Amino acid sequence: MGPGSDIGDPLDGRHLSIYLSIVLNIKRLRDVPLSQDLTQTFGALGDPTRMAILARLAAQGDLTVQEIAEPFAMSLPAVSQHLKVLERAGLIARGRDGQKRPCSLRAERLAEATRWLNHTREAWEARFDRLERFLATTETPQSAETKGDDHER
Repeated sequence: MGPGSDIGDPLDGRHLSIYLSIVLNIKRLRDVPLSQDLTQTFGALGDPTRMAILARLAAQGDLTVQEIAEPFAMSLPAVSQHLKVLERAGLIARGRDGQKRPCSLRAERLAEATRWLNHTREAWEARFDRLERFLATTETPQSAETKGDDHER
């Protein structure tokens, strides 16, 4: 096979590493979009305090900053910083109700993250299915017959 020629049949066993690198990984990456908004969302979800805040908002509905801060052993400004990160990521909305500033969960951003995760999971499942099919085609009848022979000797 000369330079620049086609890699041939990827399932013939001679080009396994090229096949796995190009077809299963590199070509498929373009099928999994990740927007800047989702990057911020996953960044915000990466902190246990922020995850706990979102869990409380999901369970209890709208809460004020003081109500959100109650169970945490941190200052009110520290909780406010976490809320700003969640708000910038689009995971919560902060309103105004007279003197109060209630925070509410924005489920649509979580739904967007869930769609991305599901898409990515499906892509990886498809890759593993293709790999399994490929590996099944590379097993020769001789290797199937001699399986386990090493243990009998």
